[in-house]
Amino acid sequence: MRGGRLPEVPRIHVVSDVHGRADALATAGDGADALVVCGDLLNYLDYAHPSEGILAELLGPEAGAEFAALRKEHRFGALRSAGARLMDDPAAFAEAVVAAARRQYAELFDAMPVPAYCTYGNVDMPRLWPEYVDDKHRLYDAEVVEIGGWRFGFVGGWPRRPIPPELLKASKMPIVQFGADSSPEEYAAKVESLGPVDVLCSHVPPAVPELRWDTVTRRPEVASEALLDYVREYQPRYALFGHVHQPLQRRLRIGKTECVNVGHFRATGKPFVLEW
Repeated sequence: MRGGRLPEVPRIHVVSDVHGRADALATAGDGADALVVCGDLLNYLDYAHPSEGILAELLGPEAGAEFAALRKEHRFGALRSAGARLMDDPAAFAEAVVAAARRQYAELFDAMPVPAYCTYGNVDMPRLWPEYVDDKHRLYDAEVVEIGGWRFGFVGGWPRRPIPPELLKASKMPIVQFGADSSPEEYAAKVESLGPVDVLCSHVPPAVPELRWDTVTRRPEVASEALLDYVREYQPRYALFGHVHQPLQRRLRIGKTECVNVGHFRATGKPFVLEW
């Protein structure tokens, strides 16, 4: 990355859905003054290559392929049944997932360029991040930071109601807490707390059908009505996000705001370059 003080018009690179690509992350800041990360650093299961990821590492590539196929077919009840069949000790499995996540985070934060301004996604464990972030790799959630004279607002996670623990217990699935801890109401409060910003950075998109529809999974992915309301009210210059790996539409305008899916970084290995 460029050294020294940030210029008046900084060159910012943005990535999302890194999902374990430490190799590409190491060069994502080349030629930039700063890197922005919109979440999902961990690779829990690569649905395109199901032999890769934490799940396949712990349960084997066959299990990874089975889980990927069931999710693609939207057979979530069968997926929970498969989990119950494959995981003899859910508590031990959950501990193993956390240990594997720590190994991935150590590699990813070691490779990450500096300075980096990060928020977390749904397949992240933000409670572990204090072990890795520092004054050069910062974690932001419901916070605003100035980068080169521009106000960047960060909102981490996603607005999905958590699965009740009693349901997980009944299905014998492991309780592995990722970043999806916010209810829609809590998430909306985080968004509104930002106030006006120039660049809105989140993991999930605003709730626009073209932005949330995944052409491979053939369904609308989780999105936020609160983000859409925010964009309509405050009209930031950009709204940047990821989460939807194969979106029907990668960018569109809402009034003065350019809404941009910055891309599935695990697949492309290329950052989005923020243009001023």
